[in-house]
Amino acid sequence: MKNVLFVCSGNICRSPMAEFLFRELARRRGLEGAVGCESAGTNVFAPNSPVHNGAVRQLRRENIPYFARGSRPVTAEDYGQFDYLLGMERSHAAAMKNLFGGDPQGKICRLLDFSEHPRDIDDPWYTGDFATAYRDIAEGCEALLDRLFPGSGRNR
Repeated sequence: MKNVLFVCSGNICRSPMAEFLFRELARRRGLEGAVGCESAGTNVFAPNSPVHNGAVRQLRRENIPYFARGSRPVTAEDYGQFDYLLGMERSHAAAMKNLFGGDPQGKICRLLDFSEHPRDIDDPWYTGDFATAYRDIAEGCEALLDRLFPGSGRNR
């Protein structure tokens, strides 16, 4: 089983959307037992905060199942527990490398580094644009699944 940790700043917008979307895309490809995922944040000031209402509304619009969950910070133990630690932007990857004292196993990168157009995913907390963040996250999640499970197909 491959385990993925999606990481953003506060773990209330982008990384939870990635967690729920990735889980649903894996289910649609018949990969439920082959991959697991969670999410966390590099700057969680209020642990156990709920997912942002804008993220919840976007998940509903896209018919992506979600559940109530609280935010949590990235911890030193996460490096040993996950195969991939994927930031939404360069600063998240840098913060994780700093926390873990490096990345000797090459597990840390941005989610969109798996896509044809690597880039940061803008934070909808500031932009208010949850639809664009969702589209970017979907692009990254599909590309990651294609890389991890070649031939698994999209949207079975």
